[in-house]
Amino acid sequence: MVVMMFFVSMAVFYLVNIEPNLKKYAMSETHARAGDQEIERWLERHGYRDNFFVRYGEWLGVLPKHPTLDADGNAVQRFSFCEEPAVASFDGVLQGNFGCSTKFDAPVADKISGALRATGILMFWAFVVMVPAALAAGVLAGIREGTRTDRALTTGMVLTTSMPEYVAGVLLTIVFASWLGLLNGSAATATTQGVTFNNIALPVITIAIHGAGYIARMTRVSMAEVMQQNYIRTARLKGLKYPTIIFRHALRNGMITPFTIIMLQFPWMLNGVIIVELMFRYQGFGFTMIQAADSNDIDLLLACSLVSVFVVLSTQIISDIGYILLNPRIRTQ
Repeated sequence: MVVMMFFVSMAVFYLVNIEPNLKKYAMSETHARAGDQEIERWLERHGYRDNFFVRYGEWLGVLPKHPTLDADGNAVQRFSFCEEPAVASFDGVLQGNFGCSTKFDAPVADKISGALRATGILMFWAFVVMVPAALAAGVLAGIREGTRTDRALTTGMVLTTSMPEYVAGVLLTIVFASWLGLLNGSAATATTQGVTFNNIALPVITIAIHGAGYIARMTRVSMAEVMQQNYIRTARLKGLKYPTIIFRHALRNGMITPFTIIMLQFPWMLNGVIIVELMFRYQGFGFTMIQAADSNDIDLLLACSLVSVFVVLSTQIISDIGYILLNPRIRTQ
């Protein structure tokens, strides 16, 4: 995980700091009035023309970061809203300093923590709605394979999975916000005035509809396969009650594949809710990432990318551990 984080972060750092981005960033900081020579001097003065690996080491925190100097060689603070070291010191990502956000006029760490907290609330309620409904539908369809119940549930799963978030969001907004007037079509007040059922229900349902169908389909396939195993037939011949067979014997083995899919929802929801957050004006992680990209906020973009990579790798490790807990036979000798 550490090795992958190192190489992926280096690749992201390189891509974010390509020449067009740096020039655009310099123009925005000089209010687009500077010529080519002034832009080049600004980039040199702020260290953007230093060796790539030196800059990456300073950003990571394994090399000392040097202060910004004015024309007379004195250390200056570039931003009034973000303190920078006045002397050379180790002050990078490993020390908890992600840089300064020029879009939001705040330290990146503060902006990221608030955005992650907001998206965490949205993800929590989406999971509360999505996972139980998807597992129940998938298990029911799997144990009744080939019946009308199975066909009806499978049709619903396919419809929800194939419906993009922006389509579901628009339809839900039209029905519940415009026609019925029951829910708020915007979640902008959720991060400023607090989360309520009225302002977060539509984003949660929009996310849950799309993800539930996929989890339910995988659960159905897994349960249908497990129900054909010899130990299930043996349990039936022994006269065990059907609920006992399902919950004590079939469900645990049938949850291995759905567990993987559920864990994959974490990185998908962290980055995939961008459309939902933009649609409902919910100021979470996805909303912040888009605004950082629009305004070429380099430090904030780097932090968002780093968090995304960390979440993806962490959920994969948790998935591997979960396999062992669900099925001890997977353990290596």
